[in-house]
Amino acid sequence: MKHLIDFIETKDVTKASIFEHLKCTEEEALLVQYLCKRYVSGLEEVSVLEMLQEHFSAIGYVYLEKLDLVKNLLDLGWMIQVSFGQMKAHESSKLELLSTSVTPSISLLRLLEEGSLEILLPEIKPYTDHLEYLQDQFDMVALLHNIATFKQGFADNSLSIGRLKNKLSLLTTRIEERVKMTEAPIVVEEFFKEKELDEKEKRIFLALLKEEYSGGEGHFREMNTLIELISFDEYDKIKNRSLLEDGARLISEEIIDYEEILNMFGGVSRSFYLQEEVMQRIIHSTKTKKVTKLKLDALVKDQEIFEYLKPTTTLDDVVLHPKTRETLDNVIKQVDKEVFRKLKEWGIKDKKGIDARIIFYGAAGTGKTMTAMSLAKTLRKPILSFDCSKILSMYVGESEKNVRKIFDDFKELSIKAKVEPILLLNEADQFLSSRSEGTGSSADKMHNQMQNIFLEQIEKFEGILIATTNLLGNIDKAFSRRFNHKIEFKKPGKRQRLMLWQFMLPENADYEEGFTIEDLAGHELTGGQINLIIKNTAYKVAVRDESVFSLQDFLEEIEKELGSSFDGSKSMGFKV
Repeated sequence: MKHLIDFIETKDVTKASIFEHLKCTEEEALLVQYLCKRYVSGLEEVSVLEMLQEHFSAIGYVYLEKLDLVKNLLDLGWMIQVSFGQMKAHESSKLELLSTSVTPSISLLRLLEEGSLEILLPEIKPYTDHLEYLQDQFDMVALLHNIATFKQGFADNSLSIGRLKNKLSLLTTRIEERVKMTEAPIVVEEFFKEKELDEKEKRIFLALLKEEYSGGEGHFREMNTLIELISFDEYDKIKNRSLLEDGARLISEEIIDYEEILNMFGGVSRSFYLQEEVMQRIIHSTKTKKVTKLKLDALVKDQEIFEYLKPTTTLDDVVLHPKTRETLDNVIKQVDKEVFRKLKEWGIKDKKGIDARIIFYGAAGTGKTMTAMSLAKTLRKPILSFDCSKILSMYVGESEKNVRKIFDDFKELSIKAKVEPILLLNEADQFLSSRSEGTGSSADKMHNQMQNIFLEQIEKFEGILIATTNLLGNIDKAFSRRFNHKIEFKKPGKRQRLMLWQFMLPENADYEEGFTIEDLAGHELTGGQINLIIKNTAYKVAVRDESVFSLQDFLEEIEKELGSSFDGSKSMGFKV
């Protein structure tokens, strides 16, 4: 108790060992000293009015001007109000403080007992096993919970929160350094890398894992509690709810799941937990499985039919017609439990997951393939693409048999990788076009047979299938009935072109004075053409000593792309 005795007995509080940790003025420290003296003499609560009158003159009501000192000490977290109901200190007026009493906070008592609130960490060493690693991570979760609790308190404990955040930063750095030093694989870290979880998803995972290890009664299972752990403010909380809603990666990839329970207020809340397969993998990390899960991209490399696409954009990054976005949003919402419940009740669906067969049609360069890829990234699903224009050249004489093979191989890859990818059929015109009438030639018969098999496979397909085509006018009615959605991709209008130019132009480049996108958006171009023009212009500008983009640079490339430059092009490089 030397720090406590030193503080209450010293005549000059600025010389006390704990003064530098208080982060307050000398006058404020004197009030803290008075509070501590009364506390050790058996008076747990002290009237604010009495404390101020003891230290400052009542003549001219000078002590009223010192109410700011008390308010600041409450904000710093060294004092706690005990007779002001549940109103926060910063919500009360200064005069209202006169009718309250204060008592030392737990943080102050700890400071007086230990002399410091700084965290002392042992020497950094490699982890000996994953349990040692988990203990550090669980300490991190506990700190996050303490910070969230302080934020919900009835005073602005900014100093206490600041110290907790400092501890969190030190512990997080310590974990990172110990992981780097550890040569043996840590099962949880390996899992994080495999699933490509971000920091917030990791914290949710670790909180639920802590709950499993501690055998708790649901302390970290409730949705709002988990969101508090990863949020800085109210806006953050609203934004982070998406991480625990249907369609979120943690749920869609079957890492976590939830149960809906009736709470005491008559409402329904969600209680989250880790999936059993994930728990077994973490808890029994020393047991090696005979069969390992193969990654889809590695499997695709060993065959010649499909191309594995890795999307870089979500639907939020794509300029779409509002009706198109609404349609795709409705497809995404099929994973919502309440939506599925209704569909199952109505006899429309009998199993979870998204069931959608979609045609994207429109001119080349209007964003059909990009939208399909963006939908895949939004759903956090892999996407396998097949170029339908190659079916005849690849399988001459065996086209009918190999149409079935496309779907069989797709299903086999999905089973082996234990994932549900999106199947993208690009350039599907010949599959979808109207079938030939009458006997016709052998080529017509083969084409009709191929289409019949394709029709049969679409009928049986489970999951998400997207077919792209430039023309819809010649589509066979039988195919039209098999697709849930037919979405047209028109050439963008001026407003969409403005958005495309803004989105695609390099952010870190230099542009000439007076450069405006309005002059570019006036030209009727597709998104694909705009992308190509920007790339070609960049190649031209990059070789200059002063790489500044000018409007003329873009206009020259636009002229070439639209074809007018071919009529009056000059000979280059040769003399005739």
